[in-house]
Amino acid sequence: MKLEKRDWLFIAVLAVVLATFIAISGKEKTKPVPDDPIHNPVYEEAYKNAPGPDASFFKKAFFRPAKKDAEQLCEPCHQQFGVKMPPNHPPKFRCLFCHKLVR
Repeated sequence: MKLEKRDWLFIAVLAVVLATFIAISGKEKTKPVPDDPIHNPVYEEAYKNAPGPDASFFKKAFFRPAKKDAEQLCEPCHQQFGVKMPPNHPPKFRCLFCHKLVR
């Protein structure tokens, strides 16, 4: 099988696309939500409807934590304890859009 000019062009374009994806991906820069007693209410709220251990594979595979419900606990607690956000921090009402739950 002989590779023609258009085959090499396709391989080159594919290599450029792959290199671009590798170049723009990197280490995650946001901090995860700590798994400690202070943040337990956030995890409890997010996973309150989690399927049990005897649930079917599909229920477990397609379960998504209730992030919007859990996010309502973030801002009041951070204000109460005086935890300041960095100067360029995005809007505070979508905490779990960037910060990941580690459970």
